[in-house]
Amino acid sequence: MLSSFNVRIVMKYTDLNQWLWKWHVIAGLVSLPFVLVLAITGGIYLFKDTVEKPVLNNLTKVATQGVTISFEEQLKIAESALGKKPNSVVIPVTTNQATEFVVGKFSHKKSVFVNPFSGEVTGEFTPKNTWMYSIRKLHGELLGGNIGTKIIELIASWMIVLIVTGIYIFWPARDLGWKGFFTIRTGLGRRILYRDIHALGGFWLSALLLLTLAGGLPWTDVFGGNFKKLQKMTNTGFPKEWFGVGVKSNVSEATISLDEMISIAKQQNLVGVNTLDLPKHKAGVFSVSNATFPLKNQKKIHFDQFSGKKLMTIHWSDVGILMRGRMWIMAFHQGQLGDWNFVLMLFVAIGLGIISIAGLLSFKMRNWGIPTVPESFKLSYGLVFLVLLLGVLLPLFGGSLLILILFTWVKNKLFKL
Repeated sequence: MLSSFNVRIVMKYTDLNQWLWKWHVIAGLVSLPFVLVLAITGGIYLFKDTVEKPVLNNLTKVATQGVTISFEEQLKIAESALGKKPNSVVIPVTTNQATEFVVGKFSHKKSVFVNPFSGEVTGEFTPKNTWMYSIRKLHGELLGGNIGTKIIELIASWMIVLIVTGIYIFWPARDLGWKGFFTIRTGLGRRILYRDIHALGGFWLSALLLLTLAGGLPWTDVFGGNFKKLQKMTNTGFPKEWFGVGVKSNVSEATISLDEMISIAKQQNLVGVNTLDLPKHKAGVFSVSNATFPLKNQKKIHFDQFSGKKLMTIHWSDVGILMRGRMWIMAFHQGQLGDWNFVLMLFVAIGLGIISIAGLLSFKMRNWGIPTVPESFKLSYGLVFLVLLLGVLLPLFGGSLLILILFTWVKNKLFKL
């Protein structure tokens, strides 16, 4: 027979479980439509490179026709086609490859491709004009601009709370011993079946989901903005020299040609896709960088635009630890670290959709009942501290929680009148 002390402990534990379950259900119902959008669009966007590869192949593959024209000539052709001087050129690696000249960055990026044999512009490519870009915008901001971005950040913040509370609710609720962590009960009715799919799937996906959410949060406005400020304060982002700040050419009468610079760039033997950034001003520099995985193989090398002399090499190890971690986890989020990463993220997207729908079906079969909490239940100081900590780390979660608390307080006051 339990002692009175043990009874009090069990009752407090049960009440806490009910309280967490109540908010898990409420937050889950509010978040569900957005979570499904994130799962579906995230899964689709993983195929971005597969979808765009045939389009880019049509623009980049050309027939070998003898002697090529100079890169300087190609640059003039590209400038005419773009209406402005390109920022950079992607260094070709095969003889039957059109040269890609790029203007702008990120969503404003635009590429034009020049046939090195004929000088013909084989086409243009702007990621912003593709349907995959629309999928990305739907995934990141619900096609709603800054407001949509904040909604997604709010949902992502609450998803972290859902995962943490879900683990707590699931753990004590399994009375099957270790089998409970691997067993989906199929003979106790559909409600239990759906609940087990939701609970077990959520438990085993929890670590991957948290890692995936961490990979998405740096893109957000509030959390992402604060993260960037922290990088700046702690000097743990990209060193300023990575962007050529403070690195200058020794100004002379004439610059080296683009052909000479590309030849020098090729001699660096950098792995992956090599890009040459063109000088931005009279004392600016040529900068060679490589996009490749693993990230530790990336470098940025600056050259004097007048002599071609190597001025500075920045290795990946020179990048601050917060930026290195951020770039790794963002690459993981996009499934860019290899086939294993792609398959894993596709599994996460599908799994998230399944456990979300299973949770909804289980709750529906429970007749939409919200778990009740005894009025005598009081939050412990430890739990209050954890909630406050999450509110500070995830400001939109903290702000929304304050609104909920205020709403609950006003509602209780009004009902007592």
